[in-house]
Amino acid sequence: MEKLLYTVPEVAKILRCNPNRVYDLNKAGLLPFMKLGQLKCRREALIAFLEKYEGYDVSDPYHITPLQTDTFDDGV
Repeated sequence: MEKLLYTVPEVAKILRCNPNRVYDLNKAGLLPFMKLGQLKCRREALIAFLEKYEGYDVSDPYHITPLQTDTFDDGV
């Protein structure tokens, strides 16, 4: 059975980032959590976050920008 709730360290592991980045995403209002002893994120909220921000640079959660797509012309 898949987990319904993830802790901050678990979300960080899934996103392959530092837990501080997860706290930043939460503070910016991009990734909602609830507090049940410690902060927990619903699986559905994490999936919605991933779907909504696919193709965007969320390195700075207060200034989200679309990813630049580099196109290379090889002259063919």
